[in-house]
Amino acid sequence: MSEVYLVLENGSVFKGKSFGYDGEAIGELVFSTGMTGYMEALSDPAYYGQILLQTFPLIGNYGVIPEDFGTGPAHLKAYIVRDWCQEPSNFRNEGNLDSFLREKKIPGLFGIDTRKLTREIREHGTMNAKISKKAELSESEWAEIRSFKVSGAVETVAATSAKPENKSGNPGAKVTVWDFGGARTATKWLEANGCNVSVKPFNATADEVLADKADGIVLSRGPGDPAENTKIVEQISKLLDKNVPILGIGLGHQLLALAAGAKTEKLNFGHRGNNQAVREVNTTRAFVSTQNHGYIVKADSLPECATMSHINVNDGSCEGIEYNCMPAFSIQFAPDEIIFNKFKSMMEGGCQ
Repeated sequence: MSEVYLVLENGSVFKGKSFGYDGEAIGELVFSTGMTGYMEALSDPAYYGQILLQTFPLIGNYGVIPEDFGTGPAHLKAYIVRDWCQEPSNFRNEGNLDSFLREKKIPGLFGIDTRKLTREIREHGTMNAKISKKAELSESEWAEIRSFKVSGAVETVAATSAKPENKSGNPGAKVTVWDFGGARTATKWLEANGCNVSVKPFNATADEVLADKADGIVLSRGPGDPAENTKIVEQISKLLDKNVPILGIGLGHQLLALAAGAKTEKLNFGHRGNNQAVREVNTTRAFVSTQNHGYIVKADSLPECATMSHINVNDGSCEGIEYNCMPAFSIQFAPDEIIFNKFKSMMEGGCQ
């Protein structure tokens, strides 16, 4: 375990020790406040191009459990923790965090003050950083850090995880899931509830999606800047007048809003973790949600036919949208039974 350094774009340097893959990495530094779920985080496509910092001090105590993996391959650039558990204990455990990171070629860093680092991000916003074997960087290395940008996220992630034309063969309602890199969760729930699910790849056209003649369409989660996906937004806009029930989740929520004429913007440090408070606008119901995103739909940019249905309790940002001119709604957070049941009831016949 050699000494390594985390060098931030603003000049701050944190000294720590390496674990996992022995290498350097440049990425967008973000933090997650989740106390559990580190395996789901490590396999979440929304961390594409990012260096993930865990605010909870001890990570890896229940080991590596493949069944708990999220969407698929690990896409993050590097992983930072305060301490990692070298002797995990769980009857489902099949390895430790160090071995997992080595296998996935993800550099790890531990032994730094993660609370201080989190405060740095909260005060200055999300910024680029480099895990380096030296504290002093050359001008060319600084230029590389400053010029780094997460781009091409959907096409990179979705191309490795999509299962185009997959059909479950269930007898219930037909649902087409448009996969932008994070379709697994929605697909599993729909199939478990008897829906006949077909998955379309990220680069499908609206005509190809509509060719399924599905009872409903799900726009999946995914990584990156939603505004970057102009071709996908153009195709989604062709669905808006077809009177087909649509559910947008995460990136799908943002892409649907862009297709309807709204705008998106980048948050200062994002919402990441499984303890994000959300409130329904028209009720007193509040609940804790799982989120992982750095962009939001601007509430004041919504078209006349759309209203904000959910709001983030901490910063008042848009977490959900209802569309009054078409059978569609969307959410920014990971859906629960209530959300899926609402979509199910929108589809004629529903899932059995």
